[in-house]
Amino acid sequence: MNVPITARRRFLHAFAAFVAAVFLLPAQASPAQPFDDAAFRKAQQEGRTILVEVHADWCSACAKQKPILESLGKEAAFDKVVRFKVDFDKPGTALKALRVTSQATLVLFKGEKEVARSTFDTDTASIRGMLAKAS
Repeated sequence: MNVPITARRRFLHAFAAFVAAVFLLPAQASPAQPFDDAAFRKAQQEGRTILVEVHADWCSACAKQKPILESLGKEAAFDKVVRFKVDFDKPGTALKALRVTSQATLVLFKGEKEVARSTFDTDTASIRGMLAKAS
């Protein structure tokens, strides 16, 4: 089969772009999704690393945590962490089930086991160390 050079060249360019996108670009962290009990339980049953972020829009510590968590989520060591966000101002079963009493709380799970918890932590190294506990 004799493929014209321009078609072959287009294919090679497209293939090179695909390889670059998949392997060379930094990992894109999945953003924190609103807490959903069914999705949370499923992730637990699958043995996933799960971070529950309890935030409030008015909370300055929460505002400081957000870019830290987004940045850490792009690191290869943590890009598979499933992140759930719970709005502290919308009390519900999630806060009670997780025994959370204040905003800016991070609760880390490995499967069904809670492995770490922090409140008002805005230090990148400290949060990175916390996430490493479940890796």
